[in-house]
Amino acid sequence: MDEKTLDEIISRYDSPSGRLLGILSDIQNEERYIPRESLEMLSGKLNVHLSQLYSLVTFYSFFSLEPVGDHRITVCMGTACHVKGAGEILRNLEELLGFPVGITEEKREPVTTDDNAFTLEIARCFGACSIAPVLRVDNNLYGYAKPEALPTILKEYGWRRDED
Repeated sequence: MDEKTLDEIISRYDSPSGRLLGILSDIQNEERYIPRESLEMLSGKLNVHLSQLYSLVTFYSFFSLEPVGDHRITVCMGTACHVKGAGEILRNLEELLGFPVGITEEKREPVTTDDNAFTLEIARCFGACSIAPVLRVDNNLYGYAKPEALPTILKEYGWRRDED
């Protein structure tokens, strides 16, 4: 991110309340992740210690320090979702998207398809336990998720099975 773009983002936030989260969110929207260089520039411009910025970015699961795909799929692995089959949802998504099964659950880090179309990650809890298991694609929440519905959901975001 260039300094001019960062200055434009910072200028959108006059109020100190929620300012950092708004700026970080805008940086991520612009870059599709939050590069270290942007955090260092922001630290200098706002006189906020770099460690404070890192603590915010690593605390909130919707921030990413790594580039993400065009569509971000997040599977909730909270207790209710886990009990109601989130693990099966995750394994099916890994298989459909071509990841080695189990890599996401073991590493707990986002993985991105080779074509940068999808990033798959897990979250601790969305707070939507009543409709578990839950997954989110970009900003759309899918409750009562079933493995057999996953191809239909993925197709909404441009996914194609190799044999299609």
